[in-house]
Amino acid sequence: MSIEEKTEEAAETMSDRRRQLILVAIGCFNFMATSVASIVNIALPTMTRELNVPMDHATWIVSIYLIAVSGLLVFFGRLGDMIGKIRVFRAGTLVFTLGSLLAGFNFGFWFLIFARFVQAWGAAMTMSNSFGIITAVFPPRSRTRAMAAIGIFVSLGAVTGPGLGGLILQFLPWGYIFWINVPIGLFAIAMGAKLFPKSKPLGGARCRNLRRDLDWKGAALFFCAISFLFLGVEMGQNNGFLHPAFVVLILGAAIFGSTFIVAEFRLCDKLEADQMSIPPLIDLRIFRNRLFSISLVAGLFIFMTNFFSNIIMPFYLQNLRGWTPGHAGLVMMAFPITMIIIGPIAGWIGDYANKEIITVVGITLVAVSQFSYTLFDEQTTWLALVAAIVLNAGGTAIFQSPNNALVMSTVEKRYLGVAGSINALARNLGMITGISAATVVLFTTMSARLGHRVIHYVDDRPDVFLSGMHAAFYVSFGLSLVTLGVVGFRLFSRK
Repeated sequence: MSIEEKTEEAAETMSDRRRQLILVAIGCFNFMATSVASIVNIALPTMTRELNVPMDHATWIVSIYLIAVSGLLVFFGRLGDMIGKIRVFRAGTLVFTLGSLLAGFNFGFWFLIFARFVQAWGAAMTMSNSFGIITAVFPPRSRTRAMAAIGIFVSLGAVTGPGLGGLILQFLPWGYIFWINVPIGLFAIAMGAKLFPKSKPLGGARCRNLRRDLDWKGAALFFCAISFLFLGVEMGQNNGFLHPAFVVLILGAAIFGSTFIVAEFRLCDKLEADQMSIPPLIDLRIFRNRLFSISLVAGLFIFMTNFFSNIIMPFYLQNLRGWTPGHAGLVMMAFPITMIIIGPIAGWIGDYANKEIITVVGITLVAVSQFSYTLFDEQTTWLALVAAIVLNAGGTAIFQSPNNALVMSTVEKRYLGVAGSINALARNLGMITGISAATVVLFTTMSARLGHRVIHYVDDRPDVFLSGMHAAFYVSFGLSLVTLGVVGFRLFSRK
């Protein structure tokens, strides 16, 4: 009997209380792994000063984490399918907690970069297998609710990171933005050790064969493609999309990516001819499943859409409206609070109703909220601001958990780890491309109005910022309409 079969057998006799505690343990790590990606942003000025490095060097503290997580997600998802998702997840919790401990010590810039890579390594191990474990542990009748809970932890981590970091920095040194994860991590590790279904360790021969049976070439090509892509996007955002470095990096990403696709298809063909051949890192035939692919694209677009407001709203509230960071933070906290309230309700409904219809309702609310952002000006009341944010968060919560359940429920069990890692990768890609697109549209529009390039808020020209903000939100509104078209097509094609 395989590890996954043993896990499923144990899961069938598991009590609901034990399942809920497993959900909390997985959710804690998803919250930490997501929040630690953004919590550093607010600490960069302090870290730049204390580490004595220029700002362009300090941004690597953020970039190295995002690149490493995204580049390793699929590898660890595939490894989870081979040796057990729970085993990889539990190892990842240890690595992530160790990385958080190391990152808090002020031993210099390069030591911090190393510690952030260790953090990312552990985060990739946990994030890539979370949805696969949930799918294996929870029965279909409650699976969407479990997905909703994980979605809440992820969204809370993405949105509350900067606010939590600011609160810590107000009273403690910057190292504590990493050390806060250590006690939470130890708690989650203890819960996992007690609650996760047990499985016998693999034999030594099987472990040694990982060097032969794992697609190491595909893993290296995929990591290089993701790294070049993310570095290129960051280079284009900072230096312009005609900069030679941007062109070289994007060309490199295209070369590595196309080589990866060709190599994976060749392995697929060999596997069909000979079952003893090395399985590909990603069996690209998984994308022939139309429901899986459409759901994945919809998830990518929803994260792109939401990160327009995540980036632009702080500028609008603090620079244009003149609100204090605390006041602005309270208004923006409406997003995670709404997610906490609406997410479980949406998950419960998703377990009993048509998931495709629910996602159409959710993305419709998101589209309405994006259009309402285009109406904001200097006189917009705080009540209207909160209403738009609540509508955005509520629509996201309604959309997210049924869509995640559709992604995970449409693939074969042997692909659960890879499917979960691809889903997490789509989320990261959506975040990064959303941030880049929002800043590019914002500052390009402002630069066109002023007649010269700007990359910051212009204090004496609020009208220029409003023009850029409205242009950016028209783009996010367009993205939400595209997403609505995608999920609408999914609904009617299924019918």
